[in-house]
Amino acid sequence: MELYVLIILAIAIFCGFFIQSLVGFAGSLVALPILLFAVKLSDAIAFVSIFYLFSSSYMVYKEWRNIDKDTIVRLTLASLIGVVLGIIVLTYSKPSILQTGLGVFILLYVGYVLFGRKELALGKKTNWTFGVMGGFFSGVFSTGGPLYVISVKNTVKEAKTFRATMIGVLALITLIRIPALSISGALNLQHLQMSLIVLPVFFLAQFLGIKFFPKINEVQFKRILLFILSLSGLALIF
Repeated sequence: MELYVLIILAIAIFCGFFIQSLVGFAGSLVALPILLFAVKLSDAIAFVSIFYLFSSSYMVYKEWRNIDKDTIVRLTLASLIGVVLGIIVLTYSKPSILQTGLGVFILLYVGYVLFGRKELALGKKTNWTFGVMGGFFSGVFSTGGPLYVISVKNTVKEAKTFRATMIGVLALITLIRIPALSISGALNLQHLQMSLIVLPVFFLAQFLGIKFFPKINEVQFKRILLFILSLSGLALIF
């Protein structure tokens, strides 16, 4: 059984983080449905969170000078509240309900990418609410990126700073989520041990994603990815 879980974990992490490094989004949404073939959602979130910690540590080091620190500070408390609430829901909700919820979330994410490009002007309170909601979905499904994109775009306009700040925000969420998952019992030493075994696969996915990025038709690839995510979301619901 453990060998089967390791094989599925390796496939999920390779696919998820290859996509993440290739097109810059949807890594966890690709990895989670694959992981659910072998483990329950809380275990899948634990594994994905560990690998996001590996990934974000390097990216924050690389982009530190370009990160808008004021935005990170502003979102810290809201994100902390949201992540804790999300992990409480993750820990105590029925797996079938969470699996359906993940399917709905994936379809909403696809809809956002396809149709939600119009920027929203947020007031201070609304912006804070988006921070809580982003943290909540990061706690439940390990991905609150779209909500953080809307929030950060209201304070950071320059593209280079925006990208770096999003990396910083997602790193912040990972740093909050890892201890919260550990305290709740959703993440334990076995998750870490199995993740270390699969770590070479993660590095290979990162390397290949960066290597193949200049060679792909990014627009066409994203369309194919969104189609696959749509099928994945529908499968989780039905």
